[in-house]
Amino acid sequence: MGKRFISMMIGLLVLSVILSGCGQSASSDKQIVIGVTQIVEHPSLDAAFDGFKQALEDNGYKEGENVKYDVQIAQGDMNNSQTVANNFVGDKVDLIFANSTPSAQSALNATKDIPIIFTSVTDPIGAELVKSFEEPGGNVTGYTDTHPEAIAQTFDFIIEEMGAKKVGVIYNAGEQNSEVQVEKIKEIASSAGIEIVEASVSTSADVKQATDSLVGRVDVIYVPKDNTVVSALESVISVANDKDIPLFVGELDSMKKGAIAASGFSYFDLGYSTGLMAIKVLEGAKPSELPVGVPEELNIVINTLAAKEQGVEIKDSWKDLAEFYDGE
Repeated sequence: MGKRFISMMIGLLVLSVILSGCGQSASSDKQIVIGVTQIVEHPSLDAAFDGFKQALEDNGYKEGENVKYDVQIAQGDMNNSQTVANNFVGDKVDLIFANSTPSAQSALNATKDIPIIFTSVTDPIGAELVKSFEEPGGNVTGYTDTHPEAIAQTFDFIIEEMGAKKVGVIYNAGEQNSEVQVEKIKEIASSAGIEIVEASVSTSADVKQATDSLVGRVDVIYVPKDNTVVSALESVISVANDKDIPLFVGELDSMKKGAIAASGFSYFDLGYSTGLMAIKVLEGAKPSELPVGVPEELNIVINTLAAKEQGVEIKDSWKDLAEFYDGE
């Protein structure tokens, strides 16, 4: 062979190696496997996953064709969550979609190599998932579900429009995301001169009893974005309706189930944005180079049916402060 031919062959070989090292694309023959870990089933997390899948489908990643989702729900158990993450690592999935703070923490405990994209995480820095929003570092990034003004906006309404002096807060102290929210609530309460009455739970089975403990002691009840409590929100709604205690929640999907109001955004849209980020990673971007995203829109929404159930009269002035949800 001539030297020119040999040089050409070497060049082609180098080019093929370079191309094989590039990220996957929607047109790749290889079926991409995404491990989906979710701490528990509830409307917001489910909506986020729906949005995530829709983003991938809209960009050529068709479930059952070139992408497979291995979906594992931990049923609110951190040990289960860690087992799920470890199994994904053993199966060598291409990417882990971690839907909730505990799920993301378990995934990061299991691997520093497989890319992890999270969503529905309240405090990514406090949960020790990323170094900063701008420069996450490592193999993990995603979208937080915390709008900096969400809790303050809700409590402004609770204090100014409802005239509440005592607010019951039900949460799982074992969830890092809930601890962050409760600390924020306490800061707001201290400045406003209102009292926070805490009712802590460990499992979803504790939620009914915790709610009952607040009856006669509070003016309203607030449930933050807590996976344990939201998974058993029907128990809280039942007590609120029976005892005419106005119930406020931390996100819109729970509001639609039977709470009076929430300040929030669409978890489907949040999941969709997270899916677009995952595509960048699947196609070669490094998680460490993708800043953590935040929800953009924020609105107070009032559930008119829940207000009636809980003995709250809708004021005309609220039409200028909020949007209304009538069950449709």
